[in-house]
Amino acid sequence: MRLLSWNVAGLRAGPGPAGLGALGGDVICLQETRVTRDLLAEPLAMVDGYNSYFSFCRTRSGYSGVATFCKDSATPLAAEEGLSGLLARPGEGGAVGCYGDLGAFTPQELKALDSEGRAVITQHRIRTSAQQETTLTVINVYCPRADPQRPERAAYQASFYQLLQGRAEALLRDGGHVVILGDINTSHRPIDHCEPGDPEAFREHPGRRWLDGFLWAPDGPPGQGLFVDTFRLLHPSQPYAFTCWRIDTGARLTNHGTRLDYVLADRALALAELRDARILPEVPGSDHCPVLAELAATFLPAPRCPSLCTRHMPEFAGTQQKLSRFLVRVERGAGAVGGPGMCRGAGVGPGCAARRGRRLPRGQGDLLRYFRAAQGQLGTGTGQGRRESSDHNASGHGTQEPAQDAPGQRGQEAAHNAPGQGRQQELTTGQAAGTQPSSTACWRMVLRGPTPPPCCPAHGEPCALRTVRKPGPNRGRRFYVCARPPGRPSDPRARCDFFRWAGEGRSLGSWV
Repeated sequence: MRLLSWNVAGLRAGPGPAGLGALGGDVICLQETRVTRDLLAEPLAMVDGYNSYFSFCRTRSGYSGVATFCKDSATPLAAEEGLSGLLARPGEGGAVGCYGDLGAFTPQELKALDSEGRAVITQHRIRTSAQQETTLTVINVYCPRADPQRPERAAYQASFYQLLQGRAEALLRDGGHVVILGDINTSHRPIDHCEPGDPEAFREHPGRRWLDGFLWAPDGPPGQGLFVDTFRLLHPSQPYAFTCWRIDTGARLTNHGTRLDYVLADRALALAELRDARILPEVPGSDHCPVLAELAATFLPAPRCPSLCTRHMPEFAGTQQKLSRFLVRVERGAGAVGGPGMCRGAGVGPGCAARRGRRLPRGQGDLLRYFRAAQGQLGTGTGQGRRESSDHNASGHGTQEPAQDAPGQRGQEAAHNAPGQGRQQELTTGQAAGTQPSSTACWRMVLRGPTPPPCCPAHGEPCALRTVRKPGPNRGRRFYVCARPPGRPSDPRARCDFFRWAGEGRSLGSWV
């Protein structure tokens, strides 16, 4: 069996149905889907050959969310949203159960931890390589990020880790096997980070301390956790094995990233059944890449999908709706001509009175009047002026010259690109010929445009202008750096160490 996890950074712009099939996973766990129930379209929910299970964020639109797609040959016995059990559907059948001790959390805390759509659990029947039938519970999880500028999110992450561990260990104690797939949002060891910094400070991160206690390693001290990082079990010392990169800096090109995505299996399952664990950086479409684990065990599909399956949602269940449900009954005389209630239910909008030949009420204008007025204002000038206004953007930089410029004027404008003398000479020439100066020349006199950035000495390429975002005395200041993506010093594709504050190093007017 192939178990695959991928943070898609938006399912609607992600791999799509064809892309899911190309991944070839028996169970595909997606994180950060960013869809809500009302935005879930049928092509995303109903993928041929798969049955799907979604959890949506209940507090924000376009945020978080996870989805698990199971091949029909891996149809689960049970499925539920969340980790606490508050979102389970025991009355409808198909709940997974085994919630562990939740005494450390208040009901309000549990509700908040499950409100962002960060977990879907599916439970499957499997046959191991030793021909034993048992269960495998797959926890698809998108752990929250600990934002250093928002202390409450660090506490939220710590509570989420605690709840995840309690649920996973309770399921394991109940029998069978457990696998956790997803974006854990913490790089475990220095080898999993491109810039780990000080080793002691790196280890003291709360998320890493939690992983230290949750995971077992062959070379670790006795009494470690019950779960195994499958990738590090097979590749304990492989460097630069990253799964996430910053898109805005192009860091994926130089593989300057972190490893945040994991397949964590219980120790007995990993030691007996794990055959392969890989990272797939060649798969595009997100700032993360997929990770997978291959096990020797095989799935035994359930005869029917549990109630959480999207195919049981009314909008996808194939239930025919009556047309009358979509019509609104309007009392006679409820709306005046052109009023808010007019023509509702007849399928026409507020302008239907004009289309039927009725006179519009006083003060209500026809949309065409505004276009006629605009044309009249434009008509007070020359045809050249109209063309110029459409050929130049708001910043004053021409995309093409006016069609009726004086002979030779286009060449003069091309020859004088620097602010100052060239533009003044162009304006003077036009006036001497007895013509009005073109709007191109006027705008260039007023708006000088952006100043070209400096070039870094190492590559001779224009630098990138950036702004300090971190809190401190330099917050908001702008600076120039090499435009290439960050990377290792030995990588010729990576950026050099050029740095200059904007406004320093040249006279005023040359640089901002």
